Amino acid sequence: MAKTLRTSGDYTVKAGAGYNSGSGANTIQLDARYVRIPGDLTVSGTTTTIDSQTLSIEDQFIEVNRNNSTAGTEDSGIFFNQGSSNNQILYYDADQSEFVLGSTTHAATVSAITNITAGNLRVAEPSESDHVATKNYVDVTAGTGFSLKVAGDDSTQITVGTANTLQFTGGSNINTAGSEPDTITISLDNDLTNITSITSDSSNGSLTLVTNGTGDVVINDTLTFSGAASTPAASTVTKLYNKTAGGGGTGLYFINSNISSGTEGELISKKKATALAIALG
Repeated sequence: MAKTLRTSGDYTVKAGAGYNSGSGANTIQLDARYVRIPGDLTVSGTTTTIDSQTLSIEDQFIEVNRNNSTAGTEDSGIFFNQGSSNNQILYYDADQSEFVLGSTTHAATVSAITNITAGNLRVAEPSESDHVATKNYVDVTAGTGFSLKVAGDDSTQITVGTANTLQFTGGSNINTAGSEPDTITISLDNDLTNITSITSDSSNGSLTLVTNGTGDVVINDTLTFSGAASTPAASTVTKLYNKTAGGGGTGLYFINSNISSGTEGELISKKKATALAIALG
């Protein structure tokens, strides 16, 4: 038969020394098919364990880390027990101000996450500008209408889409901004065409053309020399330059420190050479 126990004030059921004594070890067990608590339930112990197969919660929101009173200083989230494997976790990293999903060697009793291996998150293809993008969207959809692709050693291609920027930074060579092993090597498989000007960007810098092995630098058209502002300094290599024509009648001069002690000489034209041959007999 049903029975009601009514008191005019608080009512305490204590087993042994009780919890608040710090030494209690006894258990109170309610053995019934259903246990209903019509009022609010406050659990003040250290651990709350629920062994039911299904947990159904009517509340719209669940609050974790309830007693935290300091802004942005404590990690908090949800652990997913994976048995003998590392736990999976979805949590808020307070130090980095970001949410993290991954696996950890920590147990749920930890107060801060210091060991995390980021995991994968599968989402649908984005349809709004504030949706998370999938790899397929970044590789394909975002690059629609743009033909530039970057391929790695494994031939995986990444399309650079409209309004995206592909930037190579560096000093005398083209390098990525990152450190090794993130260096990008750019190779040209074809001849350069439609090049109208090659300029050194260094003040008074030289422009050097170097062939492969014993190959020659070949010029298949007219080579024009602009007038030299002054006679260049002699060195152990031959320098060709143009200035006002002298006795040679060409205006094309050369200078080499190993020839005539570095005194400049002028190439002689055919007409001048013929006249000198006649004059000298």
